[in-house]
Amino acid sequence: MSEAQLTEPGVTGDWSVKDLLAHVTTWEEEALKYLPLILTGGTPPRYSVTYGSLDAFNAQMNAQKRSLSLAEVLRQLEETHRRLIDYVQTTPETAFTRETPFRRRLRLDTYSHYPIHTRMIREWRERSAG
Repeated sequence: MSEAQLTEPGVTGDWSVKDLLAHVTTWEEEALKYLPLILTGGTPPRYSVTYGSLDAFNAQMNAQKRSLSLAEVLRQLEETHRRLIDYVQTTPETAFTRETPFRRRLRLDTYSHYPIHTRMIREWRERSAG
């Protein structure tokens, strides 16, 4: 996709592909922040308490990252994803062998999140193609 396509609003609401990539990065950052806490038995703060709701958190993070250039969003995406992969590779196998709070959080913040936004982008591209 061209830079113009990646920054065109309307994929979902007024969000562009760039905004969705920044959003996915935000959730990978959240995973990196809270997975170590969860692994040691801790409980992350609730987004509904801290931000009012998940939607409010997403809106706030989007507003913070909206002014970033496409190049910066892509750099953050790659860097954060690499750190996440490195972290997961060093996590004890017991965190993955059954449904644990760690595995649930990893799933919600990462690999179950990706297809949702991939589908949004594909559907938007189909609508745009006419």
